[in-house]
Amino acid sequence: MKIVLIRHGSTEGNTLKRYIGVTDEPLCELGIRQAQAAGEDESVTQVWVSSLVRTGQTAALLFPKAQIIEEKAFDEMNFGAFEGKNYSELENDPRYRQWVEDGCTSAPPEGESRADFSDRVCRAFEKIAAEQMEKGAYQTVMVVHGGTVMAVLERCAEPKKDYFTYALKNCRGYICDCQTDPNGKPKLTVLSKWN
Repeated sequence: MKIVLIRHGSTEGNTLKRYIGVTDEPLCELGIRQAQAAGEDESVTQVWVSSLVRTGQTAALLFPKAQIIEEKAFDEMNFGAFEGKNYSELENDPRYRQWVEDGCTSAPPEGESRADFSDRVCRAFEKIAAEQMEKGAYQTVMVVHGGTVMAVLERCAEPKKDYFTYALKNCRGYICDCQTDPNGKPKLTVLSKWN
């Protein structure tokens, strides 16, 4: 089965390089143009998205005939006290500096650690992938967040690579082959970039 993992189009916060995790921002004009430029694919019948509006908007533009299925576990990481701010606003905050020095793995104040985030995302991904493979689906499409894509590929893709290796620009993605490993878990091989 093929799995297509796509990051949503740009929001205003993305254009300002802000940490927009659980903040529910819609697409900005640039994000709408990005999705329109990628083109519509009317052959896709189902798309999984997060509960945040930017993923649903992107999916509707890219796959106008698809049933959109919301999965809250695919929501972006909660950046806690860093939500809505960018590097220049945070660079003198010792809590932020410590978080960056930790490789952004610990939990920001009032936020979510990368391990907890990845566990949440990957449990849902593994369940959906297993169900889709059991049904004999040819392809499964997910329009989610950059962090969601990075979490899935860091955990499930082979050969193993670092989380940040899979960073994506808005409205870009990966096309992967999905097989089952000996433990029954999905094993992904990145075939190509999407868009």
